[in-house]
Amino acid sequence: MKLFTGLGMRQLLNWRNRLLGITTTLFLLGSLQAQAPKAATPALQPPRPGYSFPAHQTLTYAVDWRVFPAGTAVFHLDQDGPIETISATSETVGAVNLIYKVVDHFESSFNITTGCSQSFSRQISEGHRRVDSNLAFDYGQNISIFQQKNLVDGTTEHKQTPIPGCVSDDLSAIFYPASQNLVVGQSFGIPLADVGRTVAVTMKVEDHETVQTPLGTFQTIRVQPTADAGVVKNRGNIWIWYTDDARHIPVQMRARLFWGTITFRLTSISDK
Repeated sequence: MKLFTGLGMRQLLNWRNRLLGITTTLFLLGSLQAQAPKAATPALQPPRPGYSFPAHQTLTYAVDWRVFPAGTAVFHLDQDGPIETISATSETVGAVNLIYKVVDHFESSFNITTGCSQSFSRQISEGHRRVDSNLAFDYGQNISIFQQKNLVDGTTEHKQTPIPGCVSDDLSAIFYPASQNLVVGQSFGIPLADVGRTVAVTMKVEDHETVQTPLGTFQTIRVQPTADAGVVKNRGNIWIWYTDDARHIPVQMRARLFWGTITFRLTSISDK
């Protein structure tokens, strides 16, 4: 418990809820922008000519809160015809497990030609909480269909929400930018679908940067996701570092909020 001196239990649990999910980097953005001015929804641009999403790839990250190890995150990417599927698992480690054990699983799929998300699901296991949810996209009717079941008390939720054509989801939106031309000083938009709304996200390509990870040193391009007016309500900032090559692998992700910083650092990569 000495590791968390100065951090109240409510703040700690809030951190667990909002940041240890594997889609932290962009999901946080949507959460923090709930009251920001509404901006025009950008069109999702198709991948750049000649780009290919990985046929098979596994990325493993160490997750740190401030300077303390907090968890691990593993992404698997698999391609089957025109569909890319991303599955991810995040879980707490070490001292954090003594406070609140988390093992969450996420999965999304999208069309590699258009970038349009097909579905996004999550299975949440956090302390005594057990929730399964699924978000599917019907582009014929321009709606998202959300279904959720609480496995503890048996309650369910169902919701349909209009979507503005092609959208991305919390998980695939981390990897979609790899298919774009990342040019310093330029930006591009992502319509990010969440339950009950679509958030207009701007990906600002900020600078070249050398990044040190447990796997080694990488030359990267730093990208900052912002929403609507580009202001995260003065509550924090989010960045993703992609390799400065044709692959644009996300080697580091960071969310910096008023109560601390959480960072994902790449520890291993394989083509399996």
